[in-house]
Amino acid sequence: MPRQRRIGLTGGIASGKSSVGRWLAQQQLPVLDADQYAHDALATGESAWRAVVDRYGSAVLRKGCDPTQPELNRSALGSIVFGNTHEREWLEQLMHPLICDRFQFELRRFNSQPILVLMIPLLYEAALEDLCTEVWVVHCSEEQQLQRLMTRNHLSSQAANQRIQAQWPLTRKCKKADQVIDNSGAPNAWNNQVQALLIPRP
Repeated sequence: MPRQRRIGLTGGIASGKSSVGRWLAQQQLPVLDADQYAHDALATGESAWRAVVDRYGSAVLRKGCDPTQPELNRSALGSIVFGNTHEREWLEQLMHPLICDRFQFELRRFNSQPILVLMIPLLYEAALEDLCTEVWVVHCSEEQQLQRLMTRNHLSSQAANQRIQAQWPLTRKCKKADQVIDNSGAPNAWNNQVQALLIPRP
């Protein structure tokens, strides 16, 4: 039986991997999204949510929400962990095992699919390459990455840089990748390249 093709889709924050992931999902490919799994793990009442609230208290809870079902203020949590390496590492150590467990569950659920897409922003940082048969890195220039992140998340240059510096540089990821997808041009200019990469190789 042919081996399942598992495409690891990664890149830097605001490099465009989510746009590529959405397009792949529109092609009816299952996309396993690490960011969504992290979001699910931090839902109100989950074990990770309790650990975060125990550590940071009301500083990471939304003001004015139902006190019986308090929601995380994810922006406030981001400000804490991206501004402090120790706190970011604590959160990563909490979240990575939960995300890996979710991936293992989803891989079993989709084990009959010929192609899976694993969209993992910290694929290299978390040493998850072994989950994939190939890795695609979505690339743009450092200047584009910074401007896109500032615009998308309404961040200052300093805050955006903190988030970018928390990940491997894109140049380092590109050196390890099987394929580099160029997202430095016009929106969706990468489309033809990604379509070609989906064609089975002899």
